Amino acid sequence: MEYSNAERASILVQALPYIQNYNGKIIVVKYGGNAMVENQLIDSTMRDIVLLTLIGVKVVLVHGGGIEINQTLKAIGKKSEFINGLRVTDQETIRVVQMVLAGKVNKDLVNLIQSKGGKAIGLSGIDGSMIEAKIKNQDLGYVGEIEKVNVNPILDMIDKGYIPVVSTIGRDQEGNIYNINADTAAAKIAGELGAESLITMTDIAGILYDQNDPETLLSVVKLSQIDQLIADQVITGGMIPKVECSTNALKWGVKRVFIIDGRIPHSLLIETLTDAGIGTMFIKD
Repeated sequence: MEYSNAERASILVQALPYIQNYNGKIIVVKYGGNAMVENQLIDSTMRDIVLLTLIGVKVVLVHGGGIEINQTLKAIGKKSEFINGLRVTDQETIRVVQMVLAGKVNKDLVNLIQSKGGKAIGLSGIDGSMIEAKIKNQDLGYVGEIEKVNVNPILDMIDKGYIPVVSTIGRDQEGNIYNINADTAAAKIAGELGAESLITMTDIAGILYDQNDPETLLSVVKLSQIDQLIADQVITGGMIPKVECSTNALKWGVKRVFIIDGRIPHSLLIETLTDAGIGTMFIKD
């Protein structure tokens, strides 16, 4: 689609209030799942992050990588097992998780951001003891429950002008490495940072009152509405833990939380810099 110069100018002017609002503020972007599958979508998201940084937004990218972990485990002949949506993680699996998350996925994202003109640096929850964890459930093996988050390494990188790219593995005082749920880690990191926003990029439009009708998207949900939405089965299945992470983030100090459809190109910019927005926004009462 071609735009005239006047149309381009109008788009920029409409974005101005949002640029002013986010300038100098921290936003945490949780990135994973199907939003990380297609190269074109990955490319557009990294461009969005670089653009937001250039207009003064301090972006922290927290990522998962379950699909790539599955592929790597399959390649070495190991079957992926899950209990209640959480990966059963034995010693061999945690080595693969560390290699894939803190290695390939993290560095691929750093490299892509830099290829778009951004400055990025890769971190893991192990670095600077950023994520201290303990075992969550003996049946799950090396799956961690967060005990403490130290955001100083992230703040140091932001102060030096870098986009921190954080992989969600953690450690305990004995040096054991744990696989950490990326939604939980992003919420906790955003809370500790006092972020302006936490934006979770997923593979659905947001909270739909009728799952079969995209026109029933709930654009705003208050904390006081969530229990009833779960009781009414509007929020169901895998969306429940994502919503719980969203509500926890608000309680931990994040001002606004968004769940958006990462399959839509430039969904990050649409959410942050336009009137219409996209997805569901969670706010306190």
